[in-house]
Amino acid sequence: MHGAAKDEEATVPAPEEDGISRKPTAAANLRAYFGANISTKHADLLMLSCCFISGLVDSTIYNGNTIFVGLGGPPNGGNKPYGWAKSLTSIGCFFLGCLFWSRFVRILGPQQRRTLGMSYLLQSLVMLCVAALAQGGVVNGVLSTVPEDVDWLQEIPVAFLSFQAAGQLAGSRALNLNEIPTVVVTSLIYDFGSDPALLQSWSRNVKRNRRGLAFLGILTGAVAGGWIDRSTERMESALWLAAGIKVVITISLVFWPEAQGTE
Repeated sequence: MHGAAKDEEATVPAPEEDGISRKPTAAANLRAYFGANISTKHADLLMLSCCFISGLVDSTIYNGNTIFVGLGGPPNGGNKPYGWAKSLTSIGCFFLGCLFWSRFVRILGPQQRRTLGMSYLLQSLVMLCVAALAQGGVVNGVLSTVPEDVDWLQEIPVAFLSFQAAGQLAGSRALNLNEIPTVVVTSLIYDFGSDPALLQSWSRNVKRNRRGLAFLGILTGAVAGGWIDRSTERMESALWLAAGIKVVITISLVFWPEAQGTE
């Protein structure tokens, strides 16, 4: 009898010492929320927005075209004798950005909300910083004076913008949207043209649709940025717009739906 009583006592769950059931704290809920993977459904809209941002940035003087490495090297290299320096800065800082952002995403978790949110927050801050430098006159943002001036301070925005651009590419890879590189037009056009299912219907070839829209996004951004630059005679307006769009993307990632099931 005594043994049975002891068994019954052992099966009765012990009440909480204070009589109150424990619930997850707000901090624990936040950690779980930001540590969860986001849904990749419709995430291509975010990356297509990044394509438009790339076009806006490309329309400014703060981008380095690789061809200037060759054309700017010889004596009397046109009206941009130091274009090669800008290009080397752009290439080098983009490479450093690739090293940083790829490891940043890989270590923290590719599709976690905190990873992508922090990544795009940092990119937004970099772009806001560059726009502020141009607005404040720290770097030359006057369109009409740029070709004649040799201003080494312009290497600062070139370096920053090239570094953050690699973050966009890392984001598209993290979301398994390799068909939207957001910054590389040539490979985008090649993949579009070489697609064996190029002529399939709209609903049967999603990757082709994304490539086409990505190209249009970059092209539209470049045209819009060119009009903005010429109408204002300054560079920072396009940069403020690009930075504002990236801030919206960052906020969207914070509230983006959580991944469900095997997604």
